Order: sequence, then structure tokens, then C-alpha cells
Amino acid sequence: MGKKKTDRIIFENVTVLDAGAKGVSVAKAPEGQVIFIPNVVPGDVVDVQTFKKRKSYFEGKAIKFHSFSENRIEPVCEHFGACGGCKWQNMKYEQQLFYKNNEVFNNLKRIGKIDLPDFEPILGSEKQLFYRNKMEFGFSDTRWLTESQIQSSEENLSKKNALGFHVPKMWDKILDIEKCWLQEDPSNDIRNSIKEFADKNGMTFFNARNHEGLLRTLMIRTASTGEIMVLIQFFEDDKANRELMMDFIHEKFPQITSLQYVINSKANDTLYDQDIKLYKGRDYILEEMEGLKFSINAKSFYQTNSDQAYELYKITREFAGLTGNEVVYDLYTGTGTIAQFVSKKAKKVIGVEAVPEAIADAKENAKRNEITNCEFYVGDMKNVFNDDFIAKHGKPDVIITDPPRDGMHKDVVEMLLKTGAPKIVYVSCNSATQARDLALMDEMYKVTRVRPVDMFPQTHHVENVVLLELR
Repeated sequence: MGKKKTDRIIFENVTVLDAGAKGVSVAKAPEGQVIFIPNVVPGDVVDVQTFKKRKSYFEGKAIKFHSFSENRIEPVCEHFGACGGCKWQNMKYEQQLFYKNNEVFNNLKRIGKIDLPDFEPILGSEKQLFYRNKMEFGFSDTRWLTESQIQSSEENLSKKNALGFHVPKMWDKILDIEKCWLQEDPSNDIRNSIKEFADKNGMTFFNARNHEGLLRTLMIRTASTGEIMVLIQFFEDDKANRELMMDFIHEKFPQITSLQYVINSKANDTLYDQDIKLYKGRDYILEEMEGLKFSINAKSFYQTNSDQAYELYKITREFAGLTGNEVVYDLYTGTGTIAQFVSKKAKKVIGVEAVPEAIADAKENAKRNEITNCEFYVGDMKNVFNDDFIAKHGKPDVIITDPPRDGMHKDVVEMLLKTGAPKIVYVSCNSATQARDLALMDEMYKVTRVRPVDMFPQTHHVENVVLLELR
């Protein structure tokens, strides 16, 4: 028996009230249910057609605009609304910052239920476009067509190949991208040239359902130093076509610092368990910050907005208030960027991270930067960060913690409380899980400073830095 189709309801003259989670906006139905609507701006007045109904909310789309919000602007990208990225590109940047700041405040207040100091002004990004240093694109032999493309008399519907982004909620659909406004040149030229060359030479694009095709994904990484990394995932092991493509890229773009590939025939695109092959150049690019150099390889985690990463780290260091005499623990250290960034103002920095490759990078970077007061250890945080670890390395004066989106394990929070460090600087990319963790520490620690940082303009994502001090 098939699923019962959702009744489609049209609500007329609905005023969009707020910006909600995951980049969609919020309105109210006449009976009070919330309506989630993409591609609209608070202040727009629209007719909404729903396509999903739940007990307390609807999901729908705007089918007619009666009036536009004063905070609406024209998106610069021709792919806006179709690729799923940059969902706030139709909203003035100052309003984006307003709603990001509100999200952090509401999460800390409603979820954390803690006393908060006045927020310091959210730090906006000087670059609102072309700010990302890493982009990943997918190849597909069945490109996704938008309604306007289908209706256009100029669109060549026979062109089936695509190199671009996954369509939201459709794991096997790729929207072909002509120009992306997220990564500086030559990113667009590299991507478009690769696609054109592949088409010209009859190379097959990946089919996610049938698991066949030569070309699977493309990753482009850039650095503030001007260095560039390009990595292609091939699904099939076709040496002749692989070398044809890689030689073309090398000759067309001699400025590429690191040209690599991987043959990945498994079910997913993840690189972390793959054997990456260097084709030309070296297997890393260099990022620089205050004279420190960090090597970034294909598997490395590095903040994807280099300029704002520098601002984020400066705020973190300021909140830590180091004098040169402190033992600092940097939990979830990644490749040790924050640890090394604060090291010149600390007595000793201890970094802990679960990913062995990241710790190897951290040690190599410290050696490159001639930093001798940083030590790095690998292991699951809840297992490594324990009484024995503290006894061996000394009681921390300051703890910096920058966990993944899920926040900290309860055992890690308990250990934080047990150490009784005078200061904890909590950097988070998810203020909801941050608020949960802050509530667990509230009896012992008081939040004394809060500053959100916008790392991802045109999206709803926001980082937040909190300083906790012993009560």
C-alpha cells in the first residue's frame, strides 16, 4: 500500500516573521501552527502552498509574493535556491548577523537556562563572498534540471553530465554549477575546464544509483598564501583516462601546488580511509597566520574561512587572557592550529585529538614553526582526558575546548569540572549543544564573556566563543 499523499493547503497573505533553523524562515498559519518556508526573508508577505503537514507545523513554499521585505536583496548567484547553499543570499548582511546573534542568545538562554553577560558584538566577515578555502563538487551523468531550465527554450536538455552540488535532500542528484561565489579564482575556471575536457574526451561521469562511471568527485583547496590543491576521486581504475585528465589539469593550471587523486570504489565519497596518490607537486599546501605556517593535506581539517579563522583565534586568545605562565589544555585540537597560535603566550600547551593523522600534522607543524612548548596526544577525548593524564601533564590554568557539532561527551564535561581550571574558553559551531554543556557546568562556572563570530556569510551557521570562570 502506498503512502497517503499529504493534503496541500494554500495560505494567503502570510507574513514571514523570523529566520529559523537550517536557513529556512518562519511564518504562522491562521490556527497558530508554524510554517517553515525556504527562500523567503522575514518581512515578505506571501501565499504559501504546503507540501508537508505535521501536528504542530507545516513545510511549504512561497508561490506568490504580495510585498517584499525591506531587508531583501537580489541574490548574485544564478543558482540561488536550487543548489541548497547560501540560503540567506537574498537577505541583507546586517540582518544575517542579527539573526545569527539571536540564535546564539536564544539557545544559550532557553536551552542553557543560565545567567548571561551582555553579548559582545557579533564579528561579521569582511568577505561575504569568495571566502571559502575548500570546496567539494560531485560528478553525475544525470544532471538535475530546475523548473526554469526545463521550461527554457535555450536550455540544451540533451546535456546529461553535471559537475556541481547535491540538490537538497536528494543524495543522487547533482546541479551543474556554472559560477560559484564561494571560492576565489581560479576555482571556477578549474572546475569548468575539467568538466569541458571530460565531456570532450568522452569520459564517463558517476552514476550514484548504478555505481558506475569514471569521475566521482572534485576537491579544490586554496590557501591565503596563494597555494592550491586539486584532488579528483575516480570511481573506476582507468589508467589511460586518469592520466589524460591529470596531465590536462597540470598543463592547463601549472600554478597548482598539489595535484592528487584517489581511486574510490566504495559506497561513499569519504576520503579518510582512502589511499591518496600524489600526481604532481607536493602532498600539502601551506596556510599562514601571524608568521606560523600550517600544512594542509587532503584529509586535514582546517577552518574553511581562513580570514575569519584568524579573527576567531584572536578572540579565543584574548578570552584566555594568557600571561606566559599558564599551562593550557587545547581539547579537540585538530591539527593544533589554536594550540600553536596561543603558545607564544603560554608556558606549555597540551593538545588532544582523536584523529591520528591530525595529530601527526600538528607535530609536524610545530616542528616547522620551531615551537617547543606544545605537546600533542591522540585518542578518544573521554578516554584520554582523565586523572592520570592530568597527573602526568599538570593541572591546567586555562582549558580551550573546540568540540565537533555534537558538543562534549558528559564524561569530558565531568573531567573539566574535576580539574577546576580557573578559566575555560569554549569555542562552538553549534550553540545548542554548547548551551547544553554550559548548563552542566553552571554550578561551578560562570559565563563572563560571549562573542559570536560569523564564519559563513550567506548561511545560517555561526560560531560562538564563551569564557567561563570559576565561581
